[in-house]
Amino acid sequence: MRQTLQSCVFAVLGAMILAPVQARAQDDEAFTTDFRIENCTWAHNSQQNPFMRLTPGWRLVLAGEEDGEDVDLQITVLRAKQRVVFTTPAGKRVSVLTRIVEERESVGGELAEVSRNFFALCRETGNAFYFGEVVDIYEDGEIVDHSGGWRAGRNGAQPGVIMPGSFMLGARYFQEQAPGVALDRAQNVAMGETVETEAGTFHGCVRVEETNALHPDEEGEEKVHCPGVGQVTDEDLELVEFGFVPPGQE
Repeated sequence: MRQTLQSCVFAVLGAMILAPVQARAQDDEAFTTDFRIENCTWAHNSQQNPFMRLTPGWRLVLAGEEDGEDVDLQITVLRAKQRVVFTTPAGKRVSVLTRIVEERESVGGELAEVSRNFFALCRETGNAFYFGEVVDIYEDGEIVDHSGGWRAGRNGAQPGVIMPGSFMLGARYFQEQAPGVALDRAQNVAMGETVETEAGTFHGCVRVEETNALHPDEEGEEKVHCPGVGQVTDEDLELVEFGFVPPGQE
């Protein structure tokens, strides 16, 4: 399909706003916060972003060992959707129908956390945006906490970019923008990588370092995303299984 002049302009803008501001290139605080989302039209099932699949039923299973315990992480694109309404920094009121992506993490064979994340893609740039999450923390099979949950439009929270449509090395951007609750941010650190996992060998992958502005002294965590698949590593976890699950088994 031919790309219109307007789409080309938006694509260039999308790449530009994810690049570090030149005058502050050495400033640790130079992470993009304003993504001009008032210019976007939205999709909750588009495959326009090669590193972020939002197809219902798509599941990734990552596994590994952290702090001496076995960890299992299942990431599933649900058929469920969530509408999120918020006002942009430019003052425009926006309503977005997002796709829910569920993450279920087990530690030592016991369920530790379930989060349901709200994502949608900007058609003009291919940027995958993060609009919030509902979090359940488990202990001994019981929900004990909901810390980390947030939603754009509540308590000053704004969407962030979870995966840019145009991957530019060195780009820095906020993934979560919920003051005092969730301020994860990312830097694109590598591209064109080949990664071997138990689930297979993947090419043309990109690497992202994530840090938390609420805890700036903590070390960052690296994740690798590969075309057509999505996330294949999360620090010491790696992809062991991927593919579609039957309807009703998400």
